[in-house]
Amino acid sequence: MDHMTYKDVKAKPEYGVYTYGMFLEGCKWDYKTHKLGISDPKKLFTDLPLVHYIPKIDRKAPLTGIYNCPVYKVLSRAGTLSTTGHSTNFVLFMELPTSEEEDKWIVAGVACFLALRY
Repeated sequence: MDHMTYKDVKAKPEYGVYTYGMFLEGCKWDYKTHKLGISDPKKLFTDLPLVHYIPKIDRKAPLTGIYNCPVYKVLSRAGTLSTTGHSTNFVLFMELPTSEEEDKWIVAGVACFLALRY
């Protein structure tokens, strides 16, 4: 939802939830193409625009045109394993639109973070 900011939100969405305040590392959000783009020089982190999560039952994930971006709580990308076997730092994979192959973003180490300091 890069056409608006969190300040423009006046009511909750009919379905799902809005989130804001996340940061991208290794790339930037291109507001012209509405997809991931190559980072600007000397810019390590960039803001991710407002995101609208909409839950869907039995949704089929697209096979192309997206990057499954890992979302972490903090920059370390490492956490301790909980009793369930999952990292305490990892949150989820977020599907971000891209016109590039997913491998390009994996090699670039692209990830999203909820906080830059901890």
